[in-house]
Amino acid sequence: MPGPGSAPTVLVTRPAGQADSLCGRLEAAGFAVVRQPLLALEPFAGLPAAQRRLVQELDRFQHCIFISSNAVRFGLELLQRAWPRWPAGVACYAVGDSTAAALRDAGLSVRTPGADMTSEGLLALPALCAVTGQRVLIVKGEGGRQALRETLGSRGAEVEELACYRRVAPAVDGAALAERLQHDAVRLILISSGEALANLTALLKPRETHKLADITLVVPSARVAEDAVSAGWQQPVVAANAADDAMLAAAQRWRSALGESE
Repeated sequence: MPGPGSAPTVLVTRPAGQADSLCGRLEAAGFAVVRQPLLALEPFAGLPAAQRRLVQELDRFQHCIFISSNAVRFGLELLQRAWPRWPAGVACYAVGDSTAAALRDAGLSVRTPGADMTSEGLLALPALCAVTGQRVLIVKGEGGRQALRETLGSRGAEVEELACYRRVAPAVDGAALAERLQHDAVRLILISSGEALANLTALLKPRETHKLADITLVVPSARVAEDAVSAGWQQPVVAANAADDAMLAAAQRWRSALGESE
C-alpha cells in the first residue's frame, strides 16, 4: 500500500469515451487515476416496428423523459430524424444535469429535478404528479429500473419506453483485473451504475474479493450501496448521484475521512 502522503489510486469504470472529464478532475484534485470500463454501450442495428411507431407518434405524447446522457446520445438522433422540429406540447425531461446539458445543446428546453438528480426526484415534479390520461415516453437503454414506468402508470399515465441502446459487459479477464487492482494499489473504485457494479462482482467472484478488502467503492445511490454490501464490499461511500461533481466530492470525502492530504 502507498505510504502516507502519496496520491491514492482511483479506478474509474465509466464506458470508454465517457471518463475524460472525471479523470481530469480527479487528477487535478491529487488522485492517481487508472481506467477500466465496466460497461460498453451498443446501439441497436434497427428498431422493431413497435419502437418505430413510438418515434413516429412523438407528437401524441405529453411528456418525454430521457433517463441519461446516453439516452440522449442514442435516442435523440432517432427522434429528431423523424421530427427535425421538436413537437409543440411535448415537455422534455432529464434526470440529471449532464443529460439536461446534452438536451440543451440540441436546442431543447428541459425540465429537471434540480438537486435530487434521481428518478425519485423527477417523479416529485408537479408536472409528473398529475398525469391521469396523459402519455409519457421514456427514452432509455434496454432493461434497467422500472420505477419511473411503474410509478407514472400508477398515477394513471399511459407509459411507453423507447429502448435505443443496450449495455454489455466488456471483454475483461477477472483474474487479470484483480491482479491489476493489487499491482496498481487501487484504493477506490468509482461505480456509476448498478450494471457496472454487477459486472465488477461477476468478474472478481468471491474468491477474489477477499484479497481486495482495502478497496472502497464509491457508488451513485443508496440502492447501489445496498447491492454492493450484499456482494461483499465493505462500507461503500454513497455519492449524491453519478455526475462528475458528486463522484469527485465523494472521493474527496473518503480521503478526508482517512486524514489524507491532497
